[in-house]
This record gives sequence, C-alpha cells and structure tokens, in this order.
Amino acid sequence: MLVDAEDRVIGTAEKHAAHRSGTLHRAFSVLIQDHAGNWLLQRRSPGKYHSGGLWTNAACGHPRPGEATEAAAGRRLEEELGFVCPLAYLTKVYYRSPLDHGMTEHELVSIYTGRHAGPVSPDPAEADAVRWAEPRELRRDMDAHPDRYTVWFRKYVTELWAALHAA
Repeated sequence: MLVDAEDRVIGTAEKHAAHRSGTLHRAFSVLIQDHAGNWLLQRRSPGKYHSGGLWTNAACGHPRPGEATEAAAGRRLEEELGFVCPLAYLTKVYYRSPLDHGMTEHELVSIYTGRHAGPVSPDPAEADAVRWAEPRELRRDMDAHPDRYTVWFRKYVTELWAALHAA
C-alpha cells in the first residue's frame, strides 16, 4: 500500500515496483525476544530479491491491500519462522535507504514486539538460519560489522535501543 507521510493510503503497487521506484509504502517489522531478553534473528535467504544473506529481525513485510498491519505482521511471522505469538505495537519508523540490486527502501514501518520460547521453523525460501542474540553482544557485533545486518534492522537497533529494552 502506497502511503503519504501521515500513513494515509494513496494507492497500491506491486512490491518489487515500489522498491525499484522508491515510492513511500507501508511496512511492518516484528522483533521477538525470549524470556531471557535475547533477540531472535534470521539470516535472509541468499535468494531474496534484496538484502540476501544478511542478519535481520524476526520477520518483516508489507500488508496486503485491505489487510490490517498487525494481522499482516502475525501472518508473516508464521510464514517466515513457523510460529505465532501475541504481538504488541511499539512505534512507527520512517526511512529511505538504497539497497542492493537497484532497490530502494522508502517505508513507513510499524514495529511490533513479542515473546516466544518455543520452536522456530524457518521457511528456507525466507531465512537460511536463525539465532538468538544477547542484546549487548548484538549491539557490539552490529557496531563492529554493520555489513552483516540489514539497513532497517541497524536503524531499529540504533534509534530504538531504549524503547526496545523497555518493551
């Protein structure tokens, strides 16, 4: 769903077309912790159309036209990692950033958090690995090796660090 700066829908576009043109669109990201406070990360499948092979948050995507953003976040979490859990809205993040393969992320992203302690079964077309990361170690590794992580996940960790810990 294409949106204006106030998150009002102004049209629709196919996902790849929106990323090629850099048009502002609605997105979501899901950040999952276990009960010890570790973050669930996935490594994007190398076959993804952008950012393949990079570590990122548990799930992300775009709601379908007419689909509630929170419902879309739950849907993608199950599709990507094979589980569901209650999600809580945290905030919205705006960003624009060039990506590989001539793509541009230009998104208004709703951030959701949740807790999960059970099995994780990633869809190999989405993620080729998962891991739990202790927050301080994640931050150190991300600072030392930013090229290992997606641009959006680096933004969340950098700009939302205090809010993520409070969540």
